[in-house]
Amino acid sequence: MQSTPRQPNFLIIVTDQHRADHLGAYGNKVVRTPHIDGLAAGGFRADAMYVATPICMPNRASMLTGRYPSAHGARHNGIALSTQATTFVDLLREAGYSTGLVGKAHFQNMTDHPAQWPLRAEERLSREAFEAPLGRYDQERRDLWLGRDDFDLDYPFYGFETVDLVDDHADIVHGHYRYWLRKHYPEVEALLGPEQAIAAPEYELTRIGQAWRTRVPEALHPTAYIADRAIEQLQRHAGATKPFFLAVSFPDPHHPFTPPGKYWDMYSPDEIALPASFNVTGEPPHVSWLKEKRRNGTAVKHTPALFSCSEREAREAISLNYGSITHIDDNVGRLLHELTRLGLDKDTIVIFTSDHGDYLGDHGLMLKGPIHYQGLIRVPFIWRDPRVTRHLTHSASLTSTVDLAPTILERAGVAPFNGIQGKSMLGLMGGADASLRDALMIEEEGQRVMMGFKERIRCRTLLDGQCRLTLYDGVQWGELYDLDADPLEMRNLWDSAAHAGPRARMLESLARTMLENVDKSPYPSALA
Repeated sequence: MQSTPRQPNFLIIVTDQHRADHLGAYGNKVVRTPHIDGLAAGGFRADAMYVATPICMPNRASMLTGRYPSAHGARHNGIALSTQATTFVDLLREAGYSTGLVGKAHFQNMTDHPAQWPLRAEERLSREAFEAPLGRYDQERRDLWLGRDDFDLDYPFYGFETVDLVDDHADIVHGHYRYWLRKHYPEVEALLGPEQAIAAPEYELTRIGQAWRTRVPEALHPTAYIADRAIEQLQRHAGATKPFFLAVSFPDPHHPFTPPGKYWDMYSPDEIALPASFNVTGEPPHVSWLKEKRRNGTAVKHTPALFSCSEREAREAISLNYGSITHIDDNVGRLLHELTRLGLDKDTIVIFTSDHGDYLGDHGLMLKGPIHYQGLIRVPFIWRDPRVTRHLTHSASLTSTVDLAPTILERAGVAPFNGIQGKSMLGLMGGADASLRDALMIEEEGQRVMMGFKERIRCRTLLDGQCRLTLYDGVQWGELYDLDADPLEMRNLWDSAAHAGPRARMLESLARTMLENVDKSPYPSALA
């Protein structure tokens, strides 16, 4: 009797705030990423992979569930993904996979602040319209991890049987990394943070708290720690009978920028070119609002919120971002080398992606926010399957982070669950499907009142392969760009009479796409 082929292993590598065009495989001629580029050369590259939302927590929840934020409920940072939510990792575990996560999770609030939802009864001003499900929603809180030596997660954690947590950013992350550092290298833990950093007065970003030159050695940096723990996981899986799903999640190259050692000045700001759109004029009101703040000296630059940056700040951010990316690439190389040394490469699908991008000087902006330029919403997606020899090398078909869950489940031979809104990319990657969809939606629910808006910003974006349309709640203006003719999105056509037809067509398409993605789970009850 012929034996059934073993289910494939999965190794998914996720970076944080990493735009697609900051990889050699996506055309960048400056940043050095030979190991990630090698993955792309031997696999499939999605050239139009977009986020479900350009915000960390809700998009990571969308990756886990295959659902938009409006469906899974974690609409913006601070709203945890329900502990009762079904994730694709849950299904893999139930199907016999060993499931593990090393690095950043961010499925719950990871700051010092208690979760805003669910609220305790005494904190409610009135009864909530939606009652929160049961569960612990303090599992990633920074103060709880740093204040103890035995705080931990409830397992399985959103489907992960094991987690080696490295939450937050820069060199001041928390989680199991800090336990390890405190136990083995207490003298290094004392070097964390901007107060202990090596002086770098030539960097403007250090003056506003968006970068510092860490004293943490390269080998003890969170990026190296994550690779070390992931390698240990691979070694444990070698020779095992169960297939594995291992997520390796790097908190870099997210700001504040703290690439260690040689990676700090590997790329010189003086040799970095400004983005072509940096000095463009005639932009939408919210971008003009930010630029006016920069001109009159009232821009707030030390918080996680986006701001309009100077030329020097943009060059510094790009150079330090490149340093962090090359540091990650070197550690990805270590991972891939060990995968091959252990003989696991023949049965392991390797995936590389990110949760969202960063403006990094595009249109004179820095960090991220509710302005859906390509640098923010387009992320890398690379898939290398050693068992598939005939496949497309790349595709410009519209794909979304909600497609990750159904793709992995189909490749693992595991039936999906009702409510998944993404689509499997296997047919597209194999060349059977010419396109995955005609239009793609991006949601955003803001936390802050800013940029001239009277309330928290809420917007929806539609991409149709040629144009990008963004509609904002509470204002009469919007954005419309012809990406074929204007890939840098420098000419807003919203008020163009010549483009009234395309605008109307895309507004209708957006309405239909929103309707299509209204939650269809649970099934309706049977009629009496």
